[in-house]
Amino acid sequence: MQSTPPDYFPTKYWHQLDDGRVCCDVCPRKCTLREGKRGACFVRMHKNGEIVLTSYGRSSGFCIDPIEKKPLNHFFPGSSVLSFGTAGCNLSCQFCQNWDISKSREFDTLCDSAMPEVLAQSASRYGCKSLAFTYNDPVVFMEYAVDAAQAARDLGLKSVAVSAGYMCEAPRAEFYRYMDAANIDLKGFTEHFYHKICHGHLQPVLETILYLRHETDVWFELTTLLIPGENDSDQELNAMCQWIAENLGPDVPLHFSAFHPDFKMLDKPRTPLSTLLRARTIALNHGLHFVYCGNVHHSESDSTYCPNCATRVIERDWYKLGDYALDDKGHCTHCGHKIPGRFSGPRDNFGPRRIPVAIHQN
Repeated sequence: MQSTPPDYFPTKYWHQLDDGRVCCDVCPRKCTLREGKRGACFVRMHKNGEIVLTSYGRSSGFCIDPIEKKPLNHFFPGSSVLSFGTAGCNLSCQFCQNWDISKSREFDTLCDSAMPEVLAQSASRYGCKSLAFTYNDPVVFMEYAVDAAQAARDLGLKSVAVSAGYMCEAPRAEFYRYMDAANIDLKGFTEHFYHKICHGHLQPVLETILYLRHETDVWFELTTLLIPGENDSDQELNAMCQWIAENLGPDVPLHFSAFHPDFKMLDKPRTPLSTLLRARTIALNHGLHFVYCGNVHHSESDSTYCPNCATRVIERDWYKLGDYALDDKGHCTHCGHKIPGRFSGPRDNFGPRRIPVAIHQN
């Protein structure tokens, strides 16, 4: 087992062009690079006629979080997850809430290191049920994430991807083969928003979501950060919720999160609770069963209700669980209805803690 991160890690999703450039095939940006140049994500680079990953085994830091913070509300509620990211991102969202990591161009950001086996061993040692690839998008460091997920699986741990879903077909299939859960950031529901604000496109994200729903067993939930005046109109929310209901069914959890001014979008106000509750009402009216409000303190909209008998089956106050009315397999204890998700045994009770940890390479 290699104990130190390599400077350059070989990858396979690329092809050579006739003019000497190499085209990266991981995401729809399809960056074409001359020797020594980096892609828009910054961490994939043309070196000696191929695309290499420059962030393998390097991290911007490690932290033990409640799984609800990803956010995943139906994936082993109350459990803890070892979270980490690297640097770089393949989208350029003007409102990025993690811009110091995702848009970093300085490798000082990658202050910690851990090879995949050490990551998995550390997660197990700290009592985590899963390992999360988050903070920046794991699409750009997919080789590192896949190897870490395989190491985690060998130890009986789960793997979670927190991603914008901006990925091409072949690498997408390989990546999600090793993931147990995902939260996909559906940033809006118009091509205009994706093009203007995120410098990407909507359709590849929808294709990833459809792939997860219809071609995998990955448990996934959706998150949309609502930005005042940009993606929070009734028209856009109705179109999005109708698409979810028709294409994914009523049981995919949907999280509406509050925006705060950050990065290049400092001129917008914080999202009021009333906007999140309006969006939640629209989603519920389209028949969606599990709709949550995030980044705000509102226990009612952060809790889970049985769609059959309307009993509150998981009470949440921020990331702390309260009353819990599910059996070991996720059935409502009042009516027996099965709540969709991943449940196994009695609930965990990690609570709202956030614990930074240092992982030392052997």
